[in-house]
Amino acid sequence: MRVQVWCDMEGIAGICKWDQVMHTGQAFEEGRRLYTEEINAVVRGAKKAGATEIIVVDGHGAGGDFSCNSWIKDKLESGAEYLCGYRWGCYVEVLRDGADAMLLPGAHAMAGTPDGVLCHTMSSEQWVNASFNGVKVGESGIIAAIAGSFGVPCVFVSGDTATCKEVADLVGPSIVQAPVKKGLGRFSARHLAPVDACALIEEKTFQALRNPEMRPFPYKVEDPVEFKGEFRDPDQTVPFEHRPGLIIPDPRTVISRADSAWQAWDQFWPRK
Repeated sequence: MRVQVWCDMEGIAGICKWDQVMHTGQAFEEGRRLYTEEINAVVRGAKKAGATEIIVVDGHGAGGDFSCNSWIKDKLESGAEYLCGYRWGCYVEVLRDGADAMLLPGAHAMAGTPDGVLCHTMSSEQWVNASFNGVKVGESGIIAAIAGSFGVPCVFVSGDTATCKEVADLVGPSIVQAPVKKGLGRFSARHLAPVDACALIEEKTFQALRNPEMRPFPYKVEDPVEFKGEFRDPDQTVPFEHRPGLIIPDPRTVISRADSAWQAWDQFWPRK
């Protein structure tokens, strides 16, 4: 069994402030430790379920040299491979070669979710909405759509209760959920203790992978696919000008059209 794990940081138990997830924050080292521990729990659960290849991708944009590179490396669980520093959402080698499942630990809710802890879509300062064929998605939805382009289902999600509901509403209620906190606003939450959150995540990962007959279907966006990114200010669409396959119908909107969600995202997202 081959699995890919797409990881983010804002959905980790104990985290509810930007200071914990940005590389300039005084509490960033605490956030890194909590993040690393929950990802280790996912890997333990996957190994227990019989996964023979586990590829874990850091998808958290902490800024600076820590973007997609926020784990404490010498504390990572053995038995998996860890991908750091790669272009966001674009590592598809495992999906293309035939993965069995995608897992989404540490996920957060899309921009505008009232009870979503640190809710945002791609950028808390720039983005307003993202959508595939008119269906609004957050970051987890983008990853689910990319995985679905290759026939890979999302089978597990952890984060706050709003995020778990958001992902289940998109991919189907049979996705296994591990809610580790309940948002009381954007910057406050009722959390499980980290040790309890890790125990829940390990067990739920095991359940998600041990019962393939209960998995959701891959999240397929029907072609032709239109990905739309809506931004706060007109200057934020300027970097997308004159790029092949992209349309800017108004100063705050960029549209990418392609034959699959993966192709639409690949031509949309900057190559750097």
